[in-house]
Amino acid sequence: MVCQACGTPIAEGVHFCPKCGAQVVAAQPVTQPVYAQVHVPMYLPRVHRNLQTLGILWCVFGVLRVISGLIGMIVLRTVTSRNFGDDAWVFGGHWHRSFAPMWIGALWPIVAITTVCAAVLALVAGFGLLNRRPWGRVVAIIAGILALIKFPIGTALGIYTLWVLAPGASGLEYDSIADRS
Repeated sequence: MVCQACGTPIAEGVHFCPKCGAQVVAAQPVTQPVYAQVHVPMYLPRVHRNLQTLGILWCVFGVLRVISGLIGMIVLRTVTSRNFGDDAWVFGGHWHRSFAPMWIGALWPIVAITTVCAAVLALVAGFGLLNRRPWGRVVAIIAGILALIKFPIGTALGIYTLWVLAPGASGLEYDSIADRS
């Protein structure tokens, strides 16, 4: 044993250095270094990792479909209106016809029905995935295929949904975590 202050060799059991008078502290025995406990996250399969994100994205997409459909219907009605039933309207002292042909006015109910159906399908897919319903995977795959034509957000969501839920192994994994109650 040696003095930590001056380096003088000291006999065992001595509490003060005979040369400098510093208090001698017994050296701790050398042990193996203690490594920090590293938390290694448990591997979660693809469906389990992405299921909540997919459910939330489908709900948000459903709300966006409702909002964009309402805006589209308002624009379509405005463009095809005949100024509250009149056949023409006056602008700057001149008579003008409506911007669009008469048959386009008949499209707004089709737009409304399509928007409502697409929004309901997206919201049902989101609900089914978030609540782990047995039918949620199938509804989400159908919604994902139909959303591919709604560029760019629907296309991205459709590809993400099909990547997570379409493989056969994903079906087995989803069935194992589905809430059957």
